[in-house]
Amino acid sequence: MAELRGTPRGEGRRVAVVASRFNESITSALVDGALDALVKHGVRFDDIDVLWVPGAWELPLAVRGAMATEHYDAIVAVGAVIRGETPHFNYVAGEASRGIADATIEGEIPVGFGLLTCDTLQQAEERAGGLHGNKGWDAALAALEMIELMQQLDVTDES
Repeated sequence: MAELRGTPRGEGRRVAVVASRFNESITSALVDGALDALVKHGVRFDDIDVLWVPGAWELPLAVRGAMATEHYDAIVAVGAVIRGETPHFNYVAGEASRGIADATIEGEIPVGFGLLTCDTLQQAEERAGGLHGNKGWDAALAALEMIELMQQLDVTDES
């Protein structure tokens, strides 16, 4: 039996953080968490690009665009969709999530998923550096781990 597991090693890696400006007080905290995790795990600050998009709806296109450059080893997508009084939340949260998942599968580049889908602003704050940690940090670590795991599977080139 073989057991494979990636480790969050960032040395020599280039990473894009794709972030939604909508709910920017939350997403800025998620970006800060992602940057902190990446740098603390060996990614040089100069090897990280932050791409800001208008909202969560635009995240999948920007993720695909970053993948198309073939410049990055991984991408971290962060944003916050907070439920309102209309069904708009369901469409944006669901389609942005699906679009990011589709890009990940089709692009074969690890994407850390840090899109919050919360009922309240308080829930989002708790997940952007509050009581429940920082999901931007978690998404960045997941992306780094997946780079190495995919290399162990010989799915991606060693960079």
